[in-house]
Amino acid sequence: MSDDVVYRSHVRIERIKGPLRHAHLPANPDPVVFGVHTEVAEHYGVDTEIVDPHTTTLDYVISAAAG
Repeated sequence: MSDDVVYRSHVRIERIKGPLRHAHLPANPDPVVFGVHTEVAEHYGVDTEIVDPHTTTLDYVISAAAG
């Protein structure tokens, strides 16, 4: 096994407002939108009646690990 770096991901996170963020990821022409929803919004004290629900970063981590 080689110690050479094979891949380095270049990701940029742009905070929009509150929990809303855009992730600029390789091979995606459009940013991925991250935010909060349901229990996660409640946990962080985000008003669930006002906030637009979006997928959380935790949802992406779990789906990547399960995939």
